[in-house]
Amino acid sequence: MGYCFVNQLNKHIENPLVLFEDEHILIVNKPNNILIHHSYYARNIKDQTLLERIKDELGIVCYPVHRLDRKTSGVLLLTKNKEDVSIFQGLFFRNEIQKKYIGIVRGHTPKEKIIDTPVKNPDTGKYKEALTFLETLQSTTFNIPVHPYSTSRYSLIRLTPKTGRMHQLRIHLNKISHPLVGDYKYGDRFHNRMYEQNFDAPILFLHAENLQFMHPFTKETINIQAPPPLVCKKVLNQV
Repeated sequence: MGYCFVNQLNKHIENPLVLFEDEHILIVNKPNNILIHHSYYARNIKDQTLLERIKDELGIVCYPVHRLDRKTSGVLLLTKNKEDVSIFQGLFFRNEIQKKYIGIVRGHTPKEKIIDTPVKNPDTGKYKEALTFLETLQSTTFNIPVHPYSTSRYSLIRLTPKTGRMHQLRIHLNKISHPLVGDYKYGDRFHNRMYEQNFDAPILFLHAENLQFMHPFTKETINIQAPPPLVCKKVLNQV
């Protein structure tokens, strides 16, 4: 079992919801499989949203600055004042916020790779430039057969997106034939099924682990690390 698989994903024991808070912003660790808010694309999902949970548990009404897919976990920036959203979004537009993700993908990935395949906008149907940097943290082989092979190979990777297209990371990993484990839209159903059957882990293994930027009001450097889901520890400790 690879060193990074254990230490990168197993070093945290608890998963707090709130990671940082001041008078302007709230930074949270979004759980897997929860919508940030209700939307047209997820109109058939009636479960409690993240914003509803925050309001119920913390008594705070917040406004998202950026998005994470429903099945993606990790660090999410929210503002407490609606008029501040555009100020923080400006940091994204000017590439002054750095986001890093970790994920588990099918196969052994290269040590480093730049992925620049354009990504289609679902609203306009037009393709837009997209850029992702990939770094392999660890690769491993499990003695668990997955069709059509007698073993199964996976990599723990870190992703740094330089653009923010919808489903960018999932699409980019599919394009290089290393889809995320647990991705039923762009992934490999045989590997997804293996993780579900062997590890009882029906999740998308994509986690926004880090967010770093200079606070536009306080001028403080904010560097937030989000603990990964505990199911990752459960999965990796069984191997």
